[in-house]
Amino acid sequence: MTTAAAPDLAGFLRSRRAAVGPESLGERGYGTRRVPGLRREELADAAGVSLTYYTRLEQGLATHPSTQVLDALARALGLSADERAHLYRLSGVPAPVATPGERLRTDLPMLLDRMPDVAAIVLSPRQDIVAWNRLGHAVVAPHLDADAPAGPTPPNKVALLFTDPASRVLHREWEYEATLAVASLQFLSATRAEDPALARLIGELSLASTDFARLWAEHPVQLCTHGLKRYHHPDVGRLDLRFEVLHLPEEDGHRLLLQHAVPGSPDDDALRLLASRTVTG
Repeated sequence: MTTAAAPDLAGFLRSRRAAVGPESLGERGYGTRRVPGLRREELADAAGVSLTYYTRLEQGLATHPSTQVLDALARALGLSADERAHLYRLSGVPAPVATPGERLRTDLPMLLDRMPDVAAIVLSPRQDIVAWNRLGHAVVAPHLDADAPAGPTPPNKVALLFTDPASRVLHREWEYEATLAVASLQFLSATRAEDPALARLIGELSLASTDFARLWAEHPVQLCTHGLKRYHHPDVGRLDLRFEVLHLPEEDGHRLLLQHAVPGSPDDDALRLLASRTVTG
């Protein structure tokens, strides 16, 4: 963190301390007070840092807090994920990557089920398919078990593309889809350099697929957020779907992939037919 950034960190800490009530500390909050929020000594005690050091942080005099100190302050202040990331940015420290076992809020899969005419899937930062609705399952991986995203090892969208024969023939423009998938992983690997699970996925795919290794060596970089996917679907044949990718800001890098057809088009008819089969089948 530069000296110029220290006042921003100091101001942020003071504002968060003022916003936290002493009741958040339970029995460690002590005495009556004339101003809202925690006292410096209360926050320092809750975070396990010395009062002198914390005071220097709030005065903009301590410029290189460790990740351990930042984690402790974030916990003591009850920071949200966005606030915690902001604390790290102000400190000039890369925010730690979430663990691979992260799960979605339970209401998100329910939301997907409320979109019966849209093929919807949720992708983790490593491209694991962690949720889908019936139509999403029917479009992207009809040969897999419907409960696969909820299992201990969710299917990975990129791995399916390169190592699963059924997924490979599903895409009419496989080379284009494969290039986009690798470009996305290149982008993610740069932004999540400390993610061991992502690094392991890239290593495994490099060994398992010569196509992946070839494309990875070309270094395409792109996080594609909209476009057209062209399928040759085993149940309805030719199927062209528009797609949009939406970021889920409170889910640590998860993204929502929505696929839909142009209303009134033959693709719309095919998608509706596929949707009806997911209900009756």
